[in-house]
Amino acid sequence: MRSTYASDASGLYSVPEGVARPASTDEVVDLLRHASTERVAVTAAGSQTSTTGASIAESGVILSLRGMQRIIDIDTEAATLRVQAGAILGDVKRAAAAHGLLLAPDPTSENECTVGGAVACNASGARTFRYGATRRHVRGLTVVLASGGVIELRRNVLEKNTAGYALAQDPVDWFIGSEGTLGVVTEVEFALMPLPERVIGLEVPFATECDALDFVVAVRESTSVNARCVEYFDDRATVIARHDEHRAAPPAGQTMVYVEQEMVRDGGDADFSSMLDAWQALAEKYKALTDDVRVFDGADALATARRIRHSVPATMNERGGKYRVTGGRKVSTDWAVPYRMLRQAISTSRGMASEAGIEPAVTYGHAGNGHPHQNYIARDAGELNRINDVIEQTLHTVLGMSGTVAAEHGIGKLKRHWLRLQMTPLQLGVMRAVKQELDPCGILAPGNIF
Repeated sequence: MRSTYASDASGLYSVPEGVARPASTDEVVDLLRHASTERVAVTAAGSQTSTTGASIAESGVILSLRGMQRIIDIDTEAATLRVQAGAILGDVKRAAAAHGLLLAPDPTSENECTVGGAVACNASGARTFRYGATRRHVRGLTVVLASGGVIELRRNVLEKNTAGYALAQDPVDWFIGSEGTLGVVTEVEFALMPLPERVIGLEVPFATECDALDFVVAVRESTSVNARCVEYFDDRATVIARHDEHRAAPPAGQTMVYVEQEMVRDGGDADFSSMLDAWQALAEKYKALTDDVRVFDGADALATARRIRHSVPATMNERGGKYRVTGGRKVSTDWAVPYRMLRQAISTSRGMASEAGIEPAVTYGHAGNGHPHQNYIARDAGELNRINDVIEQTLHTVLGMSGTVAAEHGIGKLKRHWLRLQMTPLQLGVMRAVKQELDPCGILAPGNIF
């Protein structure tokens, strides 16, 4: 049974010393009181979809929250939803949609990942371009501290507040993105939004990467279109996406950009045609292959578009999994740069990989936020080391562009040695001080971040 909890999407493998499966906050309290007394390490986990190793345990016990899946309340008047941390995010989103409400966070793994996991790494996704990451939508938390104490936190909604340091004024934010190192989130209250009346997706192909990434910048700065997501697929990612649909392989070098725009359903055919014309004009200006633009209209079509995108990381996970026995795996980057610098950053990274003799990465993702994912496949430990060297070189370039080493998946265990490239000793010292205050014995998620 313990081996069932030994891996996540990172490719790392570590069998925990024990597994606890609480069904309530009270049971989490009992476990952490015991763990604190006995100095037993505890790593909280949901569906273990982490790409950074954050949801596996290098020592101690896995605290699996999968049994805590209840949607506690949906308040349609206040447009809020309260849910236990082990609920699958996609299920919660569908429950909100049944009431005409939108839960905005949309990580690609929303039908596998849990609410608690989304909060733990401040998850984002394609629609982050419009709606922001998970943090923006969290209104309250129930958290069990390392000592076993329970705190109920509510978002500060004051327009003015000068009481104390800014970093201490809203404790809700301490736990979002903390990757289980400061406390165990057992319940979450989300703010909801009105469900869009109509959403249109457009798949726009380009002959070259340069044209596609210039188009991304144009979409970001346009006043004629209003995208809610802007996703990029390089030529290798495009081949995977086409293969998933059993479509003919694209011409060599062809890339694509996928966008979505929300519309008012009763806007009529004229508004729909006007919107498509605006996109067509912008695409033509940036040399899109406009005869092959594909439109996704309606829930079923948008679900197909989402599946196509998900096929890229899913395929790369499968490819990487074949090499675990030889010390290899999939290696995925999570860096981001200011969106205008994305083309330069990708080009520089490709050059570094070529110089090192590394097979080119499959590059795709949230180009509208300057945030691509580059997926490499390491066939053995030696190749894994060379890939990591290339990634570290890339990160130095990224940070020189005012970028970040981790845009959405957190630090976990895989990226902790890269955190120091970005954060100063002073910043790390403040983080350690907070960790010491909330978890003085260091029992929560050891190995994550630090």
